Amino acid sequence: MIKAAKIAATKIAPTEAPAALPFRSLPTLLPGLLLAAVACSVACTKPPPPAPVSATLAPSERVASSPVGTTQAVLEKTFPLQTQAIFPFEIPSHAVRPHLHGIFESFVRQVHGTSDDSANVDFLIVNEQQHADLVGNRPSEALFSVEASHNQAVNFDLPASLDQPVKYYLVFRSSDGGKTGKVVEANFRVDF
Repeated sequence: MIKAAKIAATKIAPTEAPAALPFRSLPTLLPGLLLAAVACSVACTKPPPPAPVSATLAPSERVASSPVGTTQAVLEKTFPLQTQAIFPFEIPSHAVRPHLHGIFESFVRQVHGTSDDSANVDFLIVNEQQHADLVGNRPSEALFSVEASHNQAVNFDLPASLDQPVKYYLVFRSSDGGKTGKVVEANFRVDF
């Protein structure tokens, strides 16, 4: 029997169920569980694709060289004038104070011929909209005009061009509607 008692004494006691977690340990586990859940969700999601680069830039983001301190020849020509002659020119972007200056002289039939009231021409400086109106025979104004002159100096400050080039036109019209053939000698420049 001693052997039986020894065997009984050596029997292993059945395992006991673990004790329930105390209530106060739940608040200490909760931040850890939340952190693990956030880490899993971040690791399982794809990063969003990079935002597409915008093809258009705001005017303040555009950088270009300034034409300040330069001069541009606009018109250096002697030309025949029957009814009307139009010469386009462009002011580059970022021109803050473009200044058009020059002189024209008109003659009857030949260069350095008669230059009196019979050689008078009208001279206009117009922008694109005014030019479209002029070509379409619609009433319009001009930025600058001289009526019935055969010898005229011109000094005119054009509006600033900001971030886009701006197109203008020099317009010469025969004051008598083309009855007399004329020749105009013109020399114009723009200072920036």
